[in-house]
Amino acid sequence: MKNNPRVINAWCLYDWANSVHSLVIVSSIFPVYFSATALNEAGGNVIDFLGFPVKNSVLFSYSVSVSFLLIALLSPFSSALADYSGRKKSFMQFFCILGSVSCSLLYFFTQETTTFAVFCFILSLVGWGGSIVFYNSYLPEIATEDQIDRVSARGFTMGYIGSVVLMVFNLTMILFPQWYGGMSGAMASRISFLTVGIWWLGFSQLSFRYLPDSERRSNTATSGNWIFNGFRELKKVYAQVKKQALLKKFLLAFFVYNMAVQTVMYIATIFGSDELKLPAQSLIITILLIQLIAIPGAILFARLSGRFGNIYALMMAVTLWIGICVGAYYVMTENQFYALAVLVGLVMGGIQALSRATYSKLIPGDTQETASYFSFYDVTEKLSIVIGTLIYGLIEQVTGSMRNSVLALLALFVVGLLLLWRIPSQKVYRVHLETEEIS
Repeated sequence: MKNNPRVINAWCLYDWANSVHSLVIVSSIFPVYFSATALNEAGGNVIDFLGFPVKNSVLFSYSVSVSFLLIALLSPFSSALADYSGRKKSFMQFFCILGSVSCSLLYFFTQETTTFAVFCFILSLVGWGGSIVFYNSYLPEIATEDQIDRVSARGFTMGYIGSVVLMVFNLTMILFPQWYGGMSGAMASRISFLTVGIWWLGFSQLSFRYLPDSERRSNTATSGNWIFNGFRELKKVYAQVKKQALLKKFLLAFFVYNMAVQTVMYIATIFGSDELKLPAQSLIITILLIQLIAIPGAILFARLSGRFGNIYALMMAVTLWIGICVGAYYVMTENQFYALAVLVGLVMGGIQALSRATYSKLIPGDTQETASYFSFYDVTEKLSIVIGTLIYGLIEQVTGSMRNSVLALLALFVVGLLLLWRIPSQKVYRVHLETEEIS
C-alpha cells in the first residue's frame, strides 16, 4: 500500500543514515584532511600513487571518477538481478555494508597509508552509490504521484538534518580538542571517519526493518543462471525506456546539468582550500552552512514544482547554478566564497530532490521493475559525475588553474538548461503519458 507513514519514515531514515558520508567524507572533513595528509616526504602536494606522480587534488578528483565509473558498470546488472529475484533490499544492504565498513577503515589514513586510504575512499563511494540506486527505486513504489515531490524533498531534508547533527559532533572534536583530552586535529578527523561508518550502518538497520522487499518477477526467479536472468531483465527494461520520449529527453538533460552539479559538490572544498587558500575550519563550517540552507531549499523547490511544474522548477535551479559558476570564476575573498556557499545550499537540495522526483513521475505507473528503471537514472548520474570530475581534473592539470575548470561547468549548465526547455513542465505526467502519444 502506497503512502504508508511507517514505510515512508523508514525510507526517509536511510537518507538520514547515509547522507553523513556525502557531508563528512566527500564534502568537508575528508577532503580537507586529504589535502593536508596526502603529501610527499618533502611536504609537497605532488605524490607518488602506484608509481605515477600526481597532484593530490587531481588524485582526489580522479578517485571520484573511478568510483562512479565502477558504480555505473555494476548498478544495471545488480538492479536487474534485484528486480528479477525480488531481493532489492538485500542488494541495498550489501552496498550499505561495503560503504560503511570502507568508510570506517579510513580511520587508519595517515601520510604513510595514502594509497590504502584512496582505495577505501573509492569503495566507500561504490557502497554509497550502489545502495542509493535501490533506495531511489523505492520512491515510486511507496508514494503516489501527487506525493512524490513532497516525499523526495522530505528524504533529502532528513539527510541534511542527520548529516548536520553528526557533523556538529565531529566539529566539536576538531575545534574544541580540550573537551576530548586534547586530541590532535588529525586524530579527531580520523575518528570522524569512523563515526560516519558506525552512524551509517547503525541507522540503516531501522530502514531495513520496515522497507518491503520486491515481489519476484517470476515463480522461477531462483532457477537458472542469475547473471543471464539479470541480462534479460535489463534488456527488457531498456526496450521499454527507448519507447518513452519524455524519459529519454529528461535523462539527456539530467546527464548534462548533473555533470556540473555533482562536480561542484565534490570539488568545492578542494577549490576553497587550494585556489583560495582558506583555512580548514572555515571550509568545514562553510560546508555545514550549505547543508543547513539546503533544508529550506529542498522544501522551496518542491513547492515551486507544485505551482509551476517540475521542469520549470528545475530550469529555475539550473539558472541559479549558472550564476553561481560566474561568481565562482571571479571569487577572490573568503566572504565572497561564503556568499556563493549560501546560493549553492539553496539550490543543491532542490535540484537533487526535483531530479529524482521528476524521473519517478516519468516511470510507467504499473511497472514492477523500479530498480531496473532507476539503474538507468543511476548510470546517467554516475557517468555524468565521472565525466564531470574528469573534465575538471584534466583542465586543472593542463592549465594549472581550477578557475578554467569552472568555465567548463558553466557551459554544461547552459546546455542543460536548453535541453530542459524541450520538455513540457507538468505537475502530473502519468495521465498524459497514458492518454497521449508522446512523439
